[in-house]
Amino acid sequence: MTDKVHITQLKLDKFRNYISLKQDFSFRHVVLTGENGSGKTNLMEAVSLLTPGRGIRRSAYIDIPYRSTIGQEDVSEGNGAFSVFAKIEGMIGEVDIGTGLSLEEPGSRRIRIDGVNTKTNDELLDHARILWLTPAMDGLFTGGAGDRRRFLDRLVLAIDPGHGKRSLSYERAMRSRNKLLSEGRLDPVWLDGIEQQMAELGIAISTARHEFINMLSGLVNVNSEDESFPKALLSLDGFDMGEGDLPAVDKEQNFIEYLRDTRHRDAAAGRSLSGPHKADLIVYHDKKNMPAGSCSTGEQKALLIGLILAHARLVKNLTGYAPILLLDEIAAHLDEKRRAALFDLIDNLNCQAFMTGTDRDMFNALGERAQFFNVSDGQLTAIG
Repeated sequence: MTDKVHITQLKLDKFRNYISLKQDFSFRHVVLTGENGSGKTNLMEAVSLLTPGRGIRRSAYIDIPYRSTIGQEDVSEGNGAFSVFAKIEGMIGEVDIGTGLSLEEPGSRRIRIDGVNTKTNDELLDHARILWLTPAMDGLFTGGAGDRRRFLDRLVLAIDPGHGKRSLSYERAMRSRNKLLSEGRLDPVWLDGIEQQMAELGIAISTARHEFINMLSGLVNVNSEDESFPKALLSLDGFDMGEGDLPAVDKEQNFIEYLRDTRHRDAAAGRSLSGPHKADLIVYHDKKNMPAGSCSTGEQKALLIGLILAHARLVKNLTGYAPILLLDEIAAHLDEKRRAALFDLIDNLNCQAFMTGTDRDMFNALGERAQFFNVSDGQLTAIG
């Protein structure tokens, strides 16, 4: 057993701009510096594929393999596949995890744990939880509800491994209902069965979200002594059948009746107009009593960092192990004092964090707590 989950070795083959890479790491944090386009974020993306989902970029897997340019044409190398392999001191001991493009099922990926194919991607969560913060998430509070909902569901998944499967099953059931309604096939037997499934899954999804927000909010309230990253108030909007004191079976029945009553409306719209797929995460700056979307860019970044750190603490409290953090360009818009505070908070989690930036000096406050690498043309070089 280990008290700190960390990657000890990472091997990439034909992954983005990495033709081949093998790099050993210690238990310390990892800082990757180098010019834009050198491959820093690509390496972070590779690590993010050691957890369920499509990683920090949410890219189609067929777009990931290394491509060389011959003349004016991009050409896939070899058979167009890629692989990511990692040795991890994980939550239940040392483990080897490999993933890559599946040649048997084009467009999907396969995962092997200690050489054995997994039945579901959720098995990855038995060994490590991985959280990330990227520049693409800076507009989270001002963007669409779908982005915030996906952000919330990834946070929930880190503490509730079944959440992803429930969400996928709900989406499949909803698509089946939409198809029947759009074709005018209002067969009550078929629709009743699908809507019962949607209700069971939908209430479970909404309940998991509400429970997570309650837990995270409680932790933020207890751990709000650091003023560097403001306290956020969280709530859900757009679907409220998953909260309150009603038993789950009553909530499910209410949702079933709602779906039945809105069949003609949804048929006319061509989609389901209400449900957990329409929920929105609402975030307020507590001290200013202001919606996060109305805060300054710097305040929004600080709120987001605070949420990620609070979530990491929650994962640690519930599982006994802090998650691996992937923090892309994390120091770019923070002043020196706030950077130092961030590094201390990360270090106090007893986690391994991968951080990127163009300027090595931005990470000086980490000192011996980190190992530093320069990234250039898909290669890593250790630096002092």
